[in-house]
Amino acid sequence: MIISIASGKGGTGKTTIAVNLALSLPKGNVQLIDCDVEEPNSHILLSPSFRRVTPVGIPVPRIDESKCTSCGQCAKVCEYHAIAVIVKTVLVFDEMCHGCGACSYLCPEKAIFEVEREIGIIQEGSSDGIQFVNGTLNVGEPMASPLIRKVKKHIQNGGTVIIDAPPGTACPVIETVRGTDFCLLVTEPTPFGLNDLALAVGMLEKLGIPKGVIVNKADIGDRKVWEYCESKNIPILMEIPMDRQIAELYSKGIPFVVERPSYMQTFQRLYENVEALYESSRRK
Repeated sequence: MIISIASGKGGTGKTTIAVNLALSLPKGNVQLIDCDVEEPNSHILLSPSFRRVTPVGIPVPRIDESKCTSCGQCAKVCEYHAIAVIVKTVLVFDEMCHGCGACSYLCPEKAIFEVEREIGIIQEGSSDGIQFVNGTLNVGEPMASPLIRKVKKHIQNGGTVIIDAPPGTACPVIETVRGTDFCLLVTEPTPFGLNDLALAVGMLEKLGIPKGVIVNKADIGDRKVWEYCESKNIPILMEIPMDRQIAELYSKGIPFVVERPSYMQTFQRLYENVEALYESSRRK
């Protein structure tokens, strides 16, 4: 089963949940994937040993000026405005290119070829029986989705896969949660938390992905998150209190199940509930 961990905003505790859940499950059958490629930090808590680092690129067009007639067909077919033809000169804007290949395929003069442009790296490793993969986008790169797609190709079949998603509800999050079996939404009981939870719920409803909610810092704020989830028939699967020791452990890069092993049983029950809800959703 593939479980994504997401939220409508940053700082709610997605990475904390992802890492502690992975550490609470039987060893040797768990893979943790960090798809928050703009700011990956699961490795800080998990401390994996990396065995492979792979550069990742996307194909971008280059113009063979000896063949190009400046007909403008490439600019017409580019949905992302990565090519412009000005005064018989073809301009290519690499950062806007999505690597779809339409321009080279449809060029009537076959004057366009492609080169690989590096956008980031993928790291593979392991820690305490957990297989680990993350992606890191190069600074200044505007598009995370192509790298996220490459990271997700490392998903292993046959075990439990936990994916730490980027914050928000934009394209990188959609690319991350798409195709997962269940999504855990992490939120806080505050007005901002509720607003962004509702946005994330709307996204998952459009994608048709089963979901449940984890309330972090559950003893602060008000009860509107609970009221919202009840009105939408969304199960709240776990509540984590505002706990100074948990915060201190996080600040030191230590998963709190290491120092608070009683939480392992809580996360194991969380996983069992997710399994049950997923199986129930498949029967509908």
